[in-house]
Amino acid sequence: RDVFPDTKEQRCWFHKTGNVLAALPKSAHPNAKKALAEIHQAEDKDHAIAAAKVFAAEYGAKWPKAAAKITDDLDVLLAFYDYPAEHWVHLRTTNPIESTFATVRLRQRVTKGPGSRAAGIAMAFKLIEAAQARWRMVNAPHLVALVRAGVPFTNGKQVERPDQSDTQPNAA
Repeated sequence: RDVFPDTKEQRCWFHKTGNVLAALPKSAHPNAKKALAEIHQAEDKDHAIAAAKVFAAEYGAKWPKAAAKITDDLDVLLAFYDYPAEHWVHLRTTNPIESTFATVRLRQRVTKGPGSRAAGIAMAFKLIEAAQARWRMVNAPHLVALVRAGVPFTNGKQVERPDQSDTQPNAA
């Protein structure tokens, strides 16, 4: 946030689901999981917002903390809808990032620490470099350039510029 203050934030649905379920009794988990999936798997942002309202209405009376975990963060939970639909699968969760660093964390624990800072950095680099071979490619990589250029997307589709000829006065 300090380095890139204009960067949009996307919360991880995997972790958010776990946090919501932790605020619910075990008996409510199956239906709550389905309701949460209705939100983050919705076809567009409007349907996701509607599903979130249904979740809040259904669970808010008995378990207000669980409902608040969704309603309070809804804007950052649904930020992925402002990007290409092909990228949604990558943006909904931070698990791929955490899985990469889990390898480093596990190795560091086994070796009882790297010994020196330089050795730790080298070990982390080599482990991540090896893990890179198993990474999944980004869907529609050609759209990454558009996202970086600031091209707007709404509900996964690129927003086209309004027709310029309609706004210019007629020359007579």
